[in-house]
Amino acid sequence: MRKNYNYTRRKLHLPEYGRHIQEMIDSLLDIEDRKERNRQARAVIAVMGNLFPLLRDTADYTHKLWDHLFIMSDFQLDVDSPYPRPTREELTISPRRLDYPQSQIRYKHYGKYVEKMVQSLSKEENSHAVTYAVDNLARYMRTKSYEYNQEHPNNEVIIKDLKNMSDGNIKINEEALNNLRSDYKQHFMTRYVKGGQQRPPQRMQKGRTPYQNNRNFSKQGGPYRNFQK
Repeated sequence: MRKNYNYTRRKLHLPEYGRHIQEMIDSLLDIEDRKERNRQARAVIAVMGNLFPLLRDTADYTHKLWDHLFIMSDFQLDVDSPYPRPTREELTISPRRLDYPQSQIRYKHYGKYVEKMVQSLSKEENSHAVTYAVDNLARYMRTKSYEYNQEHPNNEVIIKDLKNMSDGNIKINEEALNNLRSDYKQHFMTRYVKGGQQRPPQRMQKGRTPYQNNRNFSKQGGPYRNFQK
C-alpha cells in the first residue's frame, strides 16, 4: 500500500481552509461549462463561509472569500465574481522602504522630543510664553532624570542641560529654576476619609512594629491591646 504523506503533496496556498477545499477548487478548473462552473464556485464559497461562521459579521466578509477563491486557484479560475478580481501583482507588491532615523540624542534620559521643544522655543518671540514653557520643561526633565538615575538631580544640572540643548539661544531665569521642587519628595503619606478630607498618618509607638501597632482585639465587647509579656 502506497502511503500518502502531506509533505509529498502540493503546497497549499491558504492552509487554513484545508486540503479538501483546495481539491474542490482544483476541480472547478476542469469544468468546461461556464454556467455550471459559476454555480459550483458559489457552492464552494458557501462551504468556505461555513468553516468560519463567527467572521460573517465582519465587513467585506464575502469579498474576502471570493479573493481567497482566486488565490487558491492560482489566479487561473475564470468565473463571474460580484467583486473585482485580484491580480498576482497586487498581492506581491513590496512595501516602500522606510528610512531609519539617523539623528543622535544628546541626552537619552530626557528623550529627543525635549530637545526639539527646547530648540523650537528659540523661535518664539513671546518672552512670557518662553519662561512658562521652560519652567514646565525643567520640571519634566527633573522627573525623567529621577526615573533614569533614581536620584534627585541638582537644579544647576538642569539649567546647564537647558543651555546646551538650546545652544544659548533661550534666556533662562536661573533664579526661578533654582527654586524648583521635586515632585517625588513626599515626607508623609496622606490618607483620605469619607468626604474627601485628608487624615494625617498615625504615629507608631516606641518599641512596637507596624504590624503590632495596628493589631486591635476585642473581648466581651470591649477593645483591648495584645501586649507582649
